[in-house]
Amino acid sequence: MRILVVDDDRDLALAVKRGLEQEGFAVDVAHDGTDGLWLATENPYAALVLDVMLPGVEGGELCAQLRAADNWVPVLMLTAKDGEADEARALDAGADDYLSKPFSYMVLVARLRALLRRGRRTRPLVLTVGDLTLDPAAHRVARDGRPIELTPRQFALLELLMTRAGEVLSKTAILDHVWDFAFEGDPNIVEVYVGQLRRRIDEPFGRTTLRTVRGVGYRLDTEAVPDAVAPPPASAGP
Repeated sequence: MRILVVDDDRDLALAVKRGLEQEGFAVDVAHDGTDGLWLATENPYAALVLDVMLPGVEGGELCAQLRAADNWVPVLMLTAKDGEADEARALDAGADDYLSKPFSYMVLVARLRALLRRGRRTRPLVLTVGDLTLDPAAHRVARDGRPIELTPRQFALLELLMTRAGEVLSKTAILDHVWDFAFEGDPNIVEVYVGQLRRRIDEPFGRTTLRTVRGVGYRLDTEAVPDAVAPPPASAGP
């Protein structure tokens, strides 16, 4: 199988190339995003190993451009140590998995083989709940045809809620899916993001869709319910 490694750290890229070749892979290497994008576009690779921080075209943008072109080659993104923002950007850009530097070479090979077993995925379907739509590939959200701008974390939260629309999700379940199992911060961060999301997807449209189920969690209703309209004030009479 032919693998493309894109990393501007030449020593690391060479070490990964040699190691993968010993595992029986054919390996091409690029040291900047511009060359990496060209190679990934012109050749049918089995998988890509991309660094996030690249000269020319950054790793996240490279991955996003491939996905926008319906190229769903498996992508393993290399991120900075403790780089939560890099990890979020990598997944939002369409990467299939990520590995933080410094990493164990054995883990890299195991992650890569796991991606290869899954095979090339197809473009995700656009999620639709009522008049709310979310396109995971294009990273777009709209309600009633009007675009909604979301941060990567808000987008990830909405994608989870839309994927499981009608279900009540606990804070723990949301933290596990949208943050990670090792999250050690304040669980009330979920409330903060739910509130932000309501102000983006519900309030400007006069909807009450994202609901709090007290003591249990949060649910995205499958139908967009307009907020109640207040009755007109009674006439004072003559």
